Amino acid sequence: MTYTGDVQVGGPADVRELPALTISKLAVGPYDNNAYLLRCTETGEGLLIDAAADSDRLLALMGDQPVGTIVTTHQHGDHWQALEQVAKVTGARLVAHPLDAPALPLPVHRTVEHGDTITVGEATLEVIHLRGHTPGSIALLYDGGEAGHHLFTGDSLFPGGVGNTNKDPERFDQLFNDVVERIFDRLPDETWVYPGHGKDTTLGVERPALPEWRARGW
Repeated sequence: MTYTGDVQVGGPADVRELPALTISKLAVGPYDNNAYLLRCTETGEGLLIDAAADSDRLLALMGDQPVGTIVTTHQHGDHWQALEQVAKVTGARLVAHPLDAPALPLPVHRTVEHGDTITVGEATLEVIHLRGHTPGSIALLYDGGEAGHHLFTGDSLFPGGVGNTNKDPERFDQLFNDVVERIFDRLPDETWVYPGHGKDTTLGVERPALPEWRARGW
């Protein structure tokens, strides 16, 4: 079956197999969060983006293969409800941006800034700091070469708009400008976007609406 990214809470993961990386998307918890398990094809090493909820389902998704890192995209509680249990079972290193890390239920092992990289086996993810939804929200970019660009955006970019900034004009301007300058201005239309909730999209689908987003202010 072809990957679509359309998943439902309680349903199976949707799996995308790239040459060097396998991406498994699972919907969890009462807020319909997306958790993403990335696994290096070469080494089998795993990385989890947002241990959001339903620790049993996340651990079942991992199976008996190692997961060495858990990245939390931002401090909001619906993105880390399962963090303590999954970290306890896996022994994974915890990673977050320093501005959001203090709000997490466990101390992180590593803080990352804009432009830093995180490895999962032989694959490398670039950290993109997107300020506005929270001070320390981050996205992760995987450049798969011929397999394309794959961007995990947390709650900073969704189909139809940027993340919630609570009607604060300064926060909206910051997030919108970061998303435009750090994502749309540098990445191609084919870039696949994996958000923190709901369905996936591509930059090409969303790009024509940027003026509308700016005008409406959310």
